[in-house]
Amino acid sequence: MTDYQEEQKNEIGALESIYPSELTVLLEEPFYVFTLDLSTENSSNDPDHIISVCLKFTYTPHYPDEEPLIEIENCENLEDDDSEELLKFLQNEAQENLGMVMIFTLVSAALEWLNQRGEEIVKKKQEEEEKRKQQQEEEETKKFEGTRVTIETFLFWKAQFDLERATLSKQQKTKEDAIKKITGRELFEKDCSLILSDLEFCQDGDDVKVDESLFQELDDLDLEEDFNDLES
Repeated sequence: MTDYQEEQKNEIGALESIYPSELTVLLEEPFYVFTLDLSTENSSNDPDHIISVCLKFTYTPHYPDEEPLIEIENCENLEDDDSEELLKFLQNEAQENLGMVMIFTLVSAALEWLNQRGEEIVKKKQEEEEKRKQQQEEEETKKFEGTRVTIETFLFWKAQFDLERATLSKQQKTKEDAIKKITGRELFEKDCSLILSDLEFCQDGDDVKVDESLFQELDDLDLEEDFNDLES
C-alpha cells in the first residue's frame, strides 16, 4: 500500500534543497500547500522582458497517483491569455506524469515554456519597433521626395496652370478696358471727393498776389484804337 503522505513529505524536502529561496510552504496539514516563484532568463538586460510567475501547488490525498491542484498567481509581463495557456499546459503535463512525484518536472517544464514565450515577446516587440522606425523613415523620406512627376500629372498641372494664367489675363484686360471707358463725369460720380478737392485746395492755400507792375504800362496802350480797327 502506498504511503502518499510519506511520498509527499519526501518530495517537499527535495524541493526545499533545490529551490531554497523560491519555495514557500504555506500549509503542512492536512496536505502540503506551497508556492514556487519562477522568472525567465534576462538575456536582453531589460526588466520589462522578464516574465515572473508564482505557481501554487496543493497536494491531494492520493498524489502522486492523482494530479495536484495547480494555480498561477502574481504574474508579471504575462498576458491573461498566456497565463491561461500556461495553466492548461501544466495540467496536461501532470496528466502525463501520474504515478510519480512530478513537481520538479512541472516546474522545469514551466520555466522552459516561459523562456520560450519570453523570447517570442521580445522578438515581437523588436519587430514592432523596427516597423515603427521604418514607417517613420519612409514618412521623412516622402517629405524630401515630394510627389513623383509623371507625364499624366505634368499635363494635368500644365492645363491647370494655363487655365489660371488665361483667367488672370482676361480679368486684367477687362479691368483695363473698364478704366479706359470711364468718362470724366463718371469718374466724378464714382468719387465725389474729386469735386471738393479743388475747393479744399483753394481754402487751404494762401491768397493769390498780383504783381501790379505788370499793368503799369497799360495806360500807354491805345486800346480804343485797336478795338476800332477790329470792328472795321
